[in-house]
Amino acid sequence: MPFLATIFNIFLHLDQYLATVIEMFGHWTYALLFLVVFLETGLVVTPFLPGDSLLFAAGAFAALGSLRYWALVGVLLMAAIAGDTVNYWIGHRVGPAVFTAKRRWLNEKHLQEAERFYARHGGKTIIFARFIPIIRTFAPFVAGIGKMKYQTFLIFNISGALIWVFLFVSAGYFFGTIPAVQERFHYVILGIIVVSLMPALIRLIQNLWKRKQLTTP
Repeated sequence: MPFLATIFNIFLHLDQYLATVIEMFGHWTYALLFLVVFLETGLVVTPFLPGDSLLFAAGAFAALGSLRYWALVGVLLMAAIAGDTVNYWIGHRVGPAVFTAKRRWLNEKHLQEAERFYARHGGKTIIFARFIPIIRTFAPFVAGIGKMKYQTFLIFNISGALIWVFLFVSAGYFFGTIPAVQERFHYVILGIIVVSLMPALIRLIQNLWKRKQLTTP
């Protein structure tokens, strides 16, 4: 059990243990990176896996020569695009079935609202969601539920993945090897996670404030 707990902890915090993983598994690290990014973007039950910080850390190790930059970008792009695609089709096939009038929070009215929202803002939502943890995991699922056209979804899926992967991997590649960054790498990773969560937190605070204003006499 301690061994399994250790493996799970490494998988959960791969961004922090990437050096150890590269040393232990070599080229198989690419497969593990693919799996983590695919699950983080492809399944609504795994939004807690590392995303932005993992891409940054991988880019830093590519700069050190431990990973190949273009191979890394290619693997992560495939994982991000495939993950969103699977998530979309899960939402498209399974999602509508759970939206029944018998459920308080998941009813047909909410499904119709999702359809209207993605009809108006779908494309940019898919791209912007790439940069917000948790939201990144749910956006393609909701797009599938909202019956967004797959051809349209695929275009923005690929566009968002390209921007997301190149931005964070390149940031790690060019800034991750700076001595000050290397010495405080754990803090940098933590900072990336916090900054990534800020838009969602700000949006949540705004919604709570608006709700309070509406309920205040």
